[in-house]
This record gives sequence, C-alpha cells and structure tokens, in this order.
Amino acid sequence: MGEHYFAEQPGTASRTRTIDLVLPDLHLRLATDRGVFSPDRVDLGTRILLETVPAPPDTGDLLDLGCGYGPIALTMATRAPQARIWGVDVNRRAIELAGRNAQTAGLDNVRFGLADDIDPDLRFAAIWSNPPIRIGKAALHDLLLTWLPRLTPTGQAHLVVQKHLGSDSLQRWLADQGFPTRRLASRSAYRILQVSARTQEGQTR
Repeated sequence: MGEHYFAEQPGTASRTRTIDLVLPDLHLRLATDRGVFSPDRVDLGTRILLETVPAPPDTGDLLDLGCGYGPIALTMATRAPQARIWGVDVNRRAIELAGRNAQTAGLDNVRFGLADDIDPDLRFAAIWSNPPIRIGKAALHDLLLTWLPRLTPTGQAHLVVQKHLGSDSLQRWLADQGFPTRRLASRSAYRILQVSARTQEGQTR
C-alpha cells in the first residue's frame, strides 16, 4: 500500500519482485517489494526526472533524497562513476533493496542509509529527488529545509512534482526561502524544478 512507503518499518508483508528501468543510456534490473514506493514499476515522475535532468557533476558528493529502492541514485552512479552517490530514505526495507540493487548493478560508488547515517558535514554538488509529497506540506518543507541548505555554492537540486500535488506553489515557496527556483520542464502534468543553492540574501531572511 502506498501509505506505508514512508514508514520506517513497513507493516505490509514482504513480496519481492523484479522490474526494469530502461533509459537511453542504461538498463537496470531492480528488486522491489511491497511497502516501498511504486513497487510495481518505476514511477512516471521518476522516469521523467531521469529523462530530463542535465548530466550530474563528474565528481563530488551527489544525493538522492527519498531514494526508495534506488532508481535515481543508481542512475546518478552510472552517469557519474567518479562521483560519490548517497541515497537517503526513512524506509529500511527500501534502503536494503537499494543496496542489493547497487550490488546487482556492480556499482560501488553509491551508499544508502537513513538520514542519521549521512555525515552532517557533507555538502552536495547535486540533489535529485522525487520528493515524498504525500507526507504533508509541513513535513515536506522540513525535509527540504534540512537538505537543500547542504548544496555546495554552485550545486543544484532537481525535483519532480506533479502539478496537481502543488508543484507551482512549491516553486514559489522555495523562492521565498531564498532558493532560486525555475521550472526546467513540464511533461504529463509533472514539473521538473531546478533549485539553486540559497543566496546570501536568502540566508538572512
């Protein structure tokens, strides 16, 4: 059930399966399970994000925020083999799956964990995310205000958000928090928001 995917320990009984992520530049076979986000197929928003974002930085630390079973982080790891990729989630079942999927793909430049497992001093050259909109606006804002300030000065985040789930209001809110934000693309009612590091002016608001 979708409502369990942001629980730390999903109550849904496990039933694993395998799905495929096929993009022009890669093909990943991914193990999924009940109790994680979009277990039956790679979510359309995730696919649109991965087909739209510019190439990730070649080096540095890159973050997949709300990694689930790993399609975004593993794409980053494939496209930027010299970078160090981090995937963070609250769902332990998803984190375990993501680690297994990295091993299957032979990707050793990616690590998955809970938020507390990530060094608080790390700064990210890129953040890619299909953020968990359904946790509620207040919790979502707290999540973004925890991680977006950890962008490097030249770093950028790319978020995919459905229009009817508040992408336009989120864009305005991010700008109000001091993060320059623009709509990079719009497709199938999804917006790709490009968020730059917070400006000095924004830090003093």
